[in-house]
Amino acid sequence: MTNYTTSPRGLRTLPMVLLAAAMTTSACARTSTAGSTATPGTGDAAKSTPSVGPTWGSVLVVGGGAMGPEVFAKFIELAGGPDALIVDVPTAGGDSVDLNTVGRALRAAGARNVVVYHTVSRTVADADTFVAKIANARGVWFEGGRQFRLVNSYAGTKSERAFQAALDRGGVVGGSSAGASILGSYLVRGAPSSDNRLMNHPQYLKGFSYLRNVAIDQHVVARERLADLHDSLTSRRPDLLGISEDEGTAWFVRGDVAEIIGRNKAFVYNGRDANDAGKPFLTLHPGDKYNMARRRVISRAVDATPLTQKFVDGLFQSYRDAARGGATVLVAQDGTVLINSAYGIAVQRHFQPETGVPNMPLHGLGAALEGAMTPDSSGRMGAASVRRVLTIGGMQRVAYDSVTKSWQGSVDDLYRFEQGRTALRPGARDTATAVRGFTTETVNGLRRQSAYGSSDGHTSAWVRYPERRTTILVLTKDNAADAKGISERIAEKLFRK
Repeated sequence: MTNYTTSPRGLRTLPMVLLAAAMTTSACARTSTAGSTATPGTGDAAKSTPSVGPTWGSVLVVGGGAMGPEVFAKFIELAGGPDALIVDVPTAGGDSVDLNTVGRALRAAGARNVVVYHTVSRTVADADTFVAKIANARGVWFEGGRQFRLVNSYAGTKSERAFQAALDRGGVVGGSSAGASILGSYLVRGAPSSDNRLMNHPQYLKGFSYLRNVAIDQHVVARERLADLHDSLTSRRPDLLGISEDEGTAWFVRGDVAEIIGRNKAFVYNGRDANDAGKPFLTLHPGDKYNMARRRVISRAVDATPLTQKFVDGLFQSYRDAARGGATVLVAQDGTVLINSAYGIAVQRHFQPETGVPNMPLHGLGAALEGAMTPDSSGRMGAASVRRVLTIGGMQRVAYDSVTKSWQGSVDDLYRFEQGRTALRPGARDTATAVRGFTTETVNGLRRQSAYGSSDGHTSAWVRYPERRTTILVLTKDNAADAKGISERIAEKLFRK
């Protein structure tokens, strides 16, 4: 029986001698092809063979939780469209899987040819008759659960080779939660146990290697896991690139280039750019692009706009003084997050994003949340109505006080709500329908929907410009803060031609 040790954060890891030996063996079995080149094509220069991502096709790594339409829409697009054969693999869910519901989310997103692919028998997984039904698959989606079940059923079988073949045909392989971690070469939290604190296990160190020399974690913000990759792995293995993502957020990888899509943040460990101040990782946002081979940021979404981080920092300069209670801001446009910053807020427990914790009083912004409430069976806006609101968009920590009838939350959670409440499929046009809880007016020829912490526009602001698909969120604890004015200055800068 293996003896485990417990890290200061409660994670259980293997004894260092055993772990080092297992890591070395696993790493040697997955030697990278970095530096090699493919046969020159019709272009002027030879195409470099990716050293991390797939040579053909794409990989989509999702952090679990509620996913917006942009994630499944991207997956279906990469598979070849609604009529492409897509394989949904629920095996990580084990005995809890209801096979009658598998594939429902993909079908709801527009996929018309979804095959459920599940077995717990390696003999079946290695049978030609079983594999034949996915011979023409262009997409493979791994559902959540426990990673070890995917290894037990498919590793080294004809099924695993069939999954790889879908990628080699130029298709896409993706997954969420456990289905995300299996996509890397180093398998994190793969132990055959229900204990998620077990970060490494000697018999379950190897994933399906669609991303080479990469370890993947998930649910990292919702479950306060941001420190875990560093504490248990990447600090000891500088050769490994560690990546993780918040719930509803995805890495879209083609070759060695990744783009972040979805609802919040992704994180890089052992990158070559500077880490976030005081943290063992670098934070990325939807719309940011990253070179996984060079381990450097290619571009930030804000770079393509007139808005700059320096400009926004200037607006919040006085809030760097913690005595003012702190401030946070999020600016998003067309599904990308341009600005997501905190001022005067200390580094949080387990490196939680300061834009996500602690909660701030929402005051008048709570009307936007209440606008989504529906009566319960008795016709009242009771506790059940509040609970339904709290699930919209995958919000994680928004709180409602039934005594004071007040809300507390963060810009990160309000953006999740925004995505869950109003986000459209990529490419769809916004409608003119007013959103309950917001005041609608026309400003400089643009329709603006707004809610403020106070009637005079102070404390906080939640502003939407639907035609520009733009959201500006400002939260402070300062009753004198001109949140309306700040949001207007951001909009003026962003919309400048």
